[in-house]
Amino acid sequence: MSEFTTIMARDGHEFRAWLAPPPGRPRGALVIVQEVFGVNSHIRAVTDAYAKEGFVAIAPCMFDRVRRGIELGYSAEELQEGQGYVKQLQEEQTRADLAAAIAVVKNSGRVGVVGYCWGGTMAYVAACDLPIACAVAYYGGSITKQLHKHPKCPVMYHFGELDKHITASDVDKIQAADPQGQFFMYPADHGFNCDQRASYDAASATLARERSLAFLARYVARPEA
Repeated sequence: MSEFTTIMARDGHEFRAWLAPPPGRPRGALVIVQEVFGVNSHIRAVTDAYAKEGFVAIAPCMFDRVRRGIELGYSAEELQEGQGYVKQLQEEQTRADLAAAIAVVKNSGRVGVVGYCWGGTMAYVAACDLPIACAVAYYGGSITKQLHKHPKCPVMYHFGELDKHITASDVDKIQAADPQGQFFMYPADHGFNCDQRASYDAASATLARERSLAFLARYVARPEA
């Protein structure tokens, strides 16, 4: 049964994480990285859905570095609030929290990281800096600020063609930095995977999920699974 648990980073920071077990023997493990809205009901649902596919899935509460229990909706005011929390975080802290989440689930097999929006950028960072099997980055707009690093594992990227926050030029730069990456564009806006946002696009979200699951089956799932 999915529940919040408490884990600890190497610097002694204790924080919560939503932990979702699979119904049977784990195929592997996934770390789900939140948007700027915290580990809210949507991120918990995404984590639970990946667990139903056979993965031990964990969503660390990255904003616990600022304050515990931050869960936001999708209004313009809440977006601004969430962006403010991100600015209060240091990359070494977020990396430490991701590493702690990976350590919690790695006994279930290989570990992949799936991130959305800000979490998409953190998925890229994880692919560059942490011991994971692969990463899936949904519309990570700040990846362009991380291109001095290069992924050490396979990465799949999902972007919306109507996304005003991430230009075609941005995607080109990311593709040039990671020519081995798998890139997909959708006729959708930013946040198209989230069914609680006005920008939700069901067809694009379904296709991106199918592609992501096939990618995770290849790089994370146990060979016998």
